[in-house]
Amino acid sequence: MVFENKDILELLERYRVIWAISHATSVLHWDSETYMPKNGIMERSVAIGELSVLSQKLLLDEKLVSLVEKLDGLEDLNDYEKGVVRVLKRNIRIMKALPPELVRELAKTAQEARPYWKTAKEKNDFNIFKPYLEKIVELEKKVVEYLGYEEHPYDALLDFYEEGLLTRDVDMMFSKLEPEIRAVLEKVLENDYYPQKHPLEDVKYDVDAMRKVNMEILKLLKYPFESGRLDESAHPFTIHMGLKDVRITTRYEGYDFKRSLLGTIHEFGHALYELQIDERLMMTPIATGVSLGIHESQSRFWENMLGRSRAFTEATYELLKKYLPFLKDYSPEEVYRYFNTVRPSFIRTEADEVTYNIHILLRFKLEKLLITGEISASDVADLWNDEMERLLGIRPKTYSEGVLQDIHWSQGSIGYFPTYTIGTLVAAQIRYHMVNELGSIEELIFNGDYDAIKNYLRDKIHKWGSTYPPKELLKRSFGEEFDPTYFTRYLREKYLS
Repeated sequence: MVFENKDILELLERYRVIWAISHATSVLHWDSETYMPKNGIMERSVAIGELSVLSQKLLLDEKLVSLVEKLDGLEDLNDYEKGVVRVLKRNIRIMKALPPELVRELAKTAQEARPYWKTAKEKNDFNIFKPYLEKIVELEKKVVEYLGYEEHPYDALLDFYEEGLLTRDVDMMFSKLEPEIRAVLEKVLENDYYPQKHPLEDVKYDVDAMRKVNMEILKLLKYPFESGRLDESAHPFTIHMGLKDVRITTRYEGYDFKRSLLGTIHEFGHALYELQIDERLMMTPIATGVSLGIHESQSRFWENMLGRSRAFTEATYELLKKYLPFLKDYSPEEVYRYFNTVRPSFIRTEADEVTYNIHILLRFKLEKLLITGEISASDVADLWNDEMERLLGIRPKTYSEGVLQDIHWSQGSIGYFPTYTIGTLVAAQIRYHMVNELGSIEELIFNGDYDAIKNYLRDKIHKWGSTYPPKELLKRSFGEEFDPTYFTRYLREKYLS
């Protein structure tokens, strides 16, 4: 038995209704991004807003809150039970602080904003989305006021996505990363081995053939289709309904096939995390990934450490060539170099390993300024372009390749972006320890021994769900806290050796 304390068992029984609402809301969100007709957005936004308020009301039920308060600090609870109390205590603190009308308005506005963001991106017209961005920023400022903070207003939003993360932590992280990345980028660009541009980026592919490629790759990685799906959306995502229903999406643009392939592998990494959580935690507050940073470490591990590796390219070359016949003109080595082009580019989701975190730094800076009120939504587009030019030496020519490229702000997800960099850095840290314990990852990949990799990730990260907070999970699994030097070492070994 994982849960034995009678008060914990009662608490979990009460929580199950909240879980059920979350389960249903996840299905509604998934449908909104995949199959819902465009005109369904008005009713859907109201439905999700009302469900959010209902979930808040149930979480703040007097009996449930009193049980959490009674259990908080009890030493005779096991680690799983302590995890349940920690997660619910944190959620209660947040929901107690936020008025129901604000929760409702946030959920409703995020639903309404997404189709306008999509239209604005398609038409390259920032003004279509700007009123919604203005509203979302103002709502997020209210969230900050209600949640409170000790050092910086942005702290309240960071903690929302990454438990315990502070603005000064992120500032310190980027102060170390930016000069290292610039130094590596400069040297890579001086050398012609990893190209800035590859002919395969412009080659068109048959979308049906690419769908088959993605399905075959997922089968190779043993994605359990009895517990998941692969669909299509404007922005690839993973959504977790439960431990037996985790769905992913990808997109097909008709050219530069690595975008779709690596995006699919990325989402597989997210899905695998949820699918490998200990089933005994099912329908409890700890039956999900502990944080977005740890979650992103899983997707970036599979996308970069595996998907962009020479071993994976060589192991899947014949499969890729079967469905993408134009690859007959390119050797496995050429395909590997195509997967690892390095150059300053506009689109975050298509950025290479070297420059990716610069894209996050840009968003982090703008979000801080928005939340402190130093800039407004009207300033964002031009500032985005100015900062992109300063950081990477390139200037977007359209809103679609600049400020409108990401879906996150339309979802109200301000404070989310830094978790991408945390995840990227933690992925390199995990890789280092995996090599020390399992030996060459390249050899495992080339031999198709993905189970060894998956089992390692399950035992170190996945199975625990949210039992431990992020920093404690890393300490327990690897004997150390978050350390960015593993990532810079990885970059130098791969791209400069």
